[in-house]
Amino acid sequence: MTAFGAALLGIIQGLTEFLPISSSAHLILARALFGWDASEFGLAFDVACHVGTLVAVLVFFRRDILAMVVAFPSALGGASDGARLVRSIVVGTVPIVFVGFFFADLITSRFRTLEVVAVALAVGALVMVAAERMRRQTRTETSLTSVEAFGLGLVQAAALIPGVSRSGAVLTLAMLLGIRRERAARFSFLLGIPAIMAAAVKQALDLVAEGFPPGTPGLFAVGFVTSGVVGYVTVKYFIQYLANHSLDLFAGYRLGLATCIFLVLVG
Repeated sequence: MTAFGAALLGIIQGLTEFLPISSSAHLILARALFGWDASEFGLAFDVACHVGTLVAVLVFFRRDILAMVVAFPSALGGASDGARLVRSIVVGTVPIVFVGFFFADLITSRFRTLEVVAVALAVGALVMVAAERMRRQTRTETSLTSVEAFGLGLVQAAALIPGVSRSGAVLTLAMLLGIRRERAARFSFLLGIPAIMAAAVKQALDLVAEGFPPGTPGLFAVGFVTSGVVGYVTVKYFIQYLANHSLDLFAGYRLGLATCIFLVLVG
């Protein structure tokens, strides 16, 4: 794998980690399209990309995160927006911790196929279209109940299946619950921080145990920088975009990509 390939995958990761189009699906497609052998560079490079996108979202939401840290001591019974948001994120993180710990390997081995990617992309697109039209969004993320937060955590856990999209699943369900589109996206990114952090830590520990393959550190640096920079820009402008635009563009993209995959599979 060349530095160009690493940069391309880093860009794909930075874009698709936060856009509702599934990062895992696009990385699978990119590696299949270019014929890269993921076993040669996959773990180290995945760590780099996860750390890059993690840094991007931490930097972008640094003020929100600081406010939640300050509110954390009163989160159990506090009534402030910060305390409610902390509670929602804690409750919403429980499903991904449980599913990731007990079923991540099973999901990776059973569902990492083009057929699954295509179906998940198509179903997600249809749900997005429905969310845009079924209910008017007037709430903010600080009004979420614990039950609603847990439900959002469940769909985030379901996004371990390639093609679902973590941000897309949380964003879409939040809209169905009446959360304003751009506020739903903001919550999906904040809820994703513990999940991205956990994935990066787990992969980093595995990488330490296995050791860096020859030539990997350079590719690690390329993936880290490209995914981080692109991720930051993506978060910033995606939230701005959603303030005045629907998810129809992304739903159309998902349907188009799913159709292309189906045509290739039956061709």
